[in-house]
Amino acid sequence: MDKEHRQKMNGHKLEHWQIMAICLMICDFATIHLSYFLALWIRFDCVYSAIPQGYLQPYQCFITPYSIGAIILFWFFRMYRSMWRYASYSELTKTFSGSVTASIIHMILISGLYGRMPLSYYLWGSGMQLILLLVPRFSYRLLLFLRAGLGHTDDTSNRVMIIGAGRHGQMILRDLTTAKELNDKAVCFIDDNPNKWGRFVEGVPIVGGRDDILVNVQKYKVDKIFLAIPKASAEDRKEIIGICNETGCEIKTLPAMFQFVLGQLTVSAMKDVSVEDLLGREPIRADMTEVFNFINEKVVLVTGGGGSIGSELCRQVAAHNPKQLIIFDVYENNTYAIQLELRHKYPELDLVVLIGSVRDSRRMFEVFDEYRPQIVYHAAAHKHVPLMEDSPNEAIKNNAIGTYKTAYAAMVHDCERFVLISTDKAVNPLNIMGASKRLCEMIIQSFDAKIKAGQADQIPQLFTHMGSENADKDGTGEIFRNTRTEFVAVRFGNVLGSNGSVIPIFKRQIEEGGPVTVTHPDIIRYFMTIKEAVSLVMLAGTYAHGGEIFVLDMGSPVRIDTLARNLIKLSGYKPDVDIKIVYTGLRPGEKLYEEKLMAEEGLRKTDNDLIHIGCPIPFDTDEFLKQLDGLMTAAYSNKKNIRELVAAMVSTYHPEMAPAAEAKGSKYAAMVVGEDQ
Repeated sequence: MDKEHRQKMNGHKLEHWQIMAICLMICDFATIHLSYFLALWIRFDCVYSAIPQGYLQPYQCFITPYSIGAIILFWFFRMYRSMWRYASYSELTKTFSGSVTASIIHMILISGLYGRMPLSYYLWGSGMQLILLLVPRFSYRLLLFLRAGLGHTDDTSNRVMIIGAGRHGQMILRDLTTAKELNDKAVCFIDDNPNKWGRFVEGVPIVGGRDDILVNVQKYKVDKIFLAIPKASAEDRKEIIGICNETGCEIKTLPAMFQFVLGQLTVSAMKDVSVEDLLGREPIRADMTEVFNFINEKVVLVTGGGGSIGSELCRQVAAHNPKQLIIFDVYENNTYAIQLELRHKYPELDLVVLIGSVRDSRRMFEVFDEYRPQIVYHAAAHKHVPLMEDSPNEAIKNNAIGTYKTAYAAMVHDCERFVLISTDKAVNPLNIMGASKRLCEMIIQSFDAKIKAGQADQIPQLFTHMGSENADKDGTGEIFRNTRTEFVAVRFGNVLGSNGSVIPIFKRQIEEGGPVTVTHPDIIRYFMTIKEAVSLVMLAGTYAHGGEIFVLDMGSPVRIDTLARNLIKLSGYKPDVDIKIVYTGLRPGEKLYEEKLMAEEGLRKTDNDLIHIGCPIPFDTDEFLKQLDGLMTAAYSNKKNIRELVAAMVSTYHPEMAPAAEAKGSKYAAMVVGEDQ
């Protein structure tokens, strides 16, 4: 039987709720007849023969049409469309309103058509009608409640503590009580409101506040903890989750959307507690109005657009109505993925996806020649510290020289704004990756200084070939006279969920049974989600006047050891008991502490409290640009002394201090696997 034929056959079958509605209508039909008959019967001492024909005959003539009309009325009150296993105050209100309305109509019509009936007929009839309408509707819910209350739940069921005895907690309890497929049973509530303590929610006791979690987990032998507190502050959530972590119970929480959306909530809608819940701060929600005005109807180029930061930049740019979005990356797999995503989500978007390397100046000139981007977000970079320590020349080629070539192409093609994505690892770097990003910042500062001084023609064009795309082809320097590109850098810390992040590494190690590897018990990092970081990067780009290094407020730092232990606890294991934590020791180029600013830099405010401007460290721009040419030659020659050459250019780079710092465990120690440690 083909699919179309089956669908036609199924079209003639009634849905389960429709069958239940028909049964309920039949029940209501009988209920209404019985209610008003009993009213007459009781009025005349429960003797049928004593009922006068003057009352019995009007009842017999009127009751059937009235019952049909009442059922139609009840349909309009939506009394046949509710899910009665979840019957609550809303269903009670509907039933009460429908029954009272029908009773009033009954009283008016029977009195007008047949004369006045006994007063008790109206009162008893309407009262019993309401009661008999409610009984079948709430009996299923009542039976489920009694079943749970009498302990008929399977002894093997999970015992659940619900934190939050408000509306969401009650909805979770209701689903636990009524859902046959769940093997969970609520045994107690926790709520910080003392007025609720000692009281019950549908038979489940509210046993205390957050300070009583540990003792009641033992008392009630709790297996799972459900957090039904979507409106709690991030700091309160962090504290409560921290307490719950000490219990060894499985922890679930509500998705953030339930803070804003009301409706039927089920246990299946709950999710595992995420690492973001442990950061202890509210999500950063930037006002993107200025970004919209800045990007609207402009051609935007994102280099490294397939990476974690680059792809999120592409998503947010696409959402702000650009004239054209150009994604540029050397790695085709991730680039193809973001291309498919954006074409599906924004079918009207003028999207161009290009493959190439920022190290290839001919390719960059070709891209800028053809598409003339007005805004460039330069996210292309090698970011993994240990890998770059093993291949330092590649860090210089891709990060420093790649940034230089892209910036030069932007300058000579009338780009309006060039935004470099930098990192807090550029601050007092002990590793070559951080030093290469500091070089990128210095390149941006040099370009800005030369342009503002009217000396753009003095910026050398670096080649690793014959230079067929020479900017000043006619030798007049005319191309540099109207240069107006504003170059800025945005510096921030580690991003949760980015490529190379330590979080998925920890999760994989936990899934494999451990051990979880942390380089040092005291290592700390600043964290931000990808969306938060990219929103602030874009917003900072709108504040630019050229030459600034914007610094994003990353909040309070997080100890990586604590993060690893919390992840183990969230997975239902005990650190150092079920899952071992092994300290592997700091590696060359790794820091214990990341700094957002250099000691020599000051800090200026912007209109946004989350975005600051670091005052640049002065350096000789002309000398720096001369040294860059030699640095490029050395990098492409794969010289062994590349670190010494970089140290001569970046005064804050001290690679020789890393071994000593590692031994002493000092501030200048080093950085961990991936971006986040």
